Amino acid sequence: MSIYTDLAFEARELDPELDGVTEERSTENGVEILRTRITGESAAKKLKKAIGSYVTISSARLAERAPELFGAASRALEGVLLDMLPPGDVLVVGLGNRSVTPDSLGSRAADGVFVTRHIVRLMPDALGFPVRAVSVLTPGVLGTTGAETAELVSAAVQKLSPAAVIAIDSLASRRAYRISTVIQVSDAGIDPGSGVGNLRAGLDRTSLGVPVIAIGVPLVVRASTIVGDAVSAALRGEAQANAVTQAAVQAAERELEGLIVTPKDVDREAADMAAVICEGVNRALFGGRYEALRSLLS
Repeated sequence: MSIYTDLAFEARELDPELDGVTEERSTENGVEILRTRITGESAAKKLKKAIGSYVTISSARLAERAPELFGAASRALEGVLLDMLPPGDVLVVGLGNRSVTPDSLGSRAADGVFVTRHIVRLMPDALGFPVRAVSVLTPGVLGTTGAETAELVSAAVQKLSPAAVIAIDSLASRRAYRISTVIQVSDAGIDPGSGVGNLRAGLDRTSLGVPVIAIGVPLVVRASTIVGDAVSAALRGEAQANAVTQAAVQAAERELEGLIVTPKDVDREAADMAAVICEGVNRALFGGRYEALRSLLS
């Protein structure tokens, strides 16, 4: 049965006894933080996730637009990024299709990141204080640019020589109630377009030559996953599914292949989570200079 998720902890839920995976939970200011680390090749293959760390920041009340939780989630994201970011220049990449709302998270978040590389290089004394050089790229998608995202990002990395890349994209969950309530941060890179079923070449340390920190929020659920997950739950405890049931489920999954489900107010949810992400990214990149930069550049 087809069950797809971009979230490492959800993949782990499907096989909770799997060796080669560790988990650590904590709570900060009403936000739950789950640190999942995939350490073994066999576990990575089973979960269909790369070896590395996956940190999940979540709260069901994020969907209720609780203002205090937006701030708490941004600060939690800041802390996670500070643990992963090396010193030096950073390239922030907003992935996805700006014209398709569920796929617009990356470009929306990137729009709010403070761009400073040109100031650092051309006007080093203009701000009156030192800051990290940050560049932003929103490469669009193959259908509108004619170029693969990985090609454009790789070219930018070769030209700009950042110490790290932060890539932001929409993700897919296996549970509708987790849409816009979860932020996943990973040091294992990302496969652009996976959330909306349009998988492209991956962005990671191997392909780009620098660390790639991926940030994503689930904004869709694949329709085939809803069917597969629901049937799996219904049959749990049964020795085996009826052959007719199996055939019916497979037929439904084929019919639903390529379809995604997203909330009716996805525009608001995408905008809200993009704001949470860009604030967390800016705080992590600029630290104590964040407020001063916000007043100068916003």
